[in-house]
Amino acid sequence: MQIGQKIRDLRVLNQLTQEELANRCELSKGFISQLENDLTSPSIATLIDILQCLGTNLKEFFSDDEEEQVVFHKEDFFAKENVAQGQNIWWIVPNAQRNMMEPILTELLPGAQTELDVPHDGEEFGYCLSGVLQLVIGKKTYTLRRGETFYFTPKRPHQLKNIGKTAARVLWITTPPNF
Repeated sequence: MQIGQKIRDLRVLNQLTQEELANRCELSKGFISQLENDLTSPSIATLIDILQCLGTNLKEFFSDDEEEQVVFHKEDFFAKENVAQGQNIWWIVPNAQRNMMEPILTELLPGAQTELDVPHDGEEFGYCLSGVLQLVIGKKTYTLRRGETFYFTPKRPHQLKNIGKTAARVLWITTPPNF
C-alpha cells in the first residue's frame, strides 16, 4: 500500500490543496508534498491528525476494501472449447469458484452431451437459451426447450444432452461452485 498516494487521493476528494491540508494539521506544505510522494513517513500521531483532517481514521484508511467487480464483459470470460465432444463452455464470471454460486454458459452441438456429473452438495439451475436439451438425473429424463428452466438438488449423477438438430445453449448455475 502506498500511503502517500492514498493521502493525496483523500486530499483531492476533500478538495484541499497541500497547503490547506498542511495548515489544518499544523504541518508544512513541504512535509505534505514529501508524504504524498512517499519520500517520508509520518509518525502514527501525525498520520492520525492528517486522517482526522481528511475525515477518516486509521481503520478506514488501512482497510482493504477493493471495489468489487459487478459487470463482466466478454473479454473477462474464460472459454474452453472441446471440439471432439462438441461442447463449448464459457465461465462468465471470472474466479466464481470463490463465490457462493458459479454461472457458466454451455453450448452443445447436435448429439453432444456434457460429462456425467457426480452427486454433490448444493443446487443447480439452468435456463435453456436455444435448442432442445435432455436433462438426465439418475434414471429420469427431462426435456427442455428454449425459454424453459431446470432446478434441482444434485443427489444423483446427472448430465445434459443435445437432442435437437441445432446447437443448444444453456445458462447453468451451481451453488456451491462445481464446474
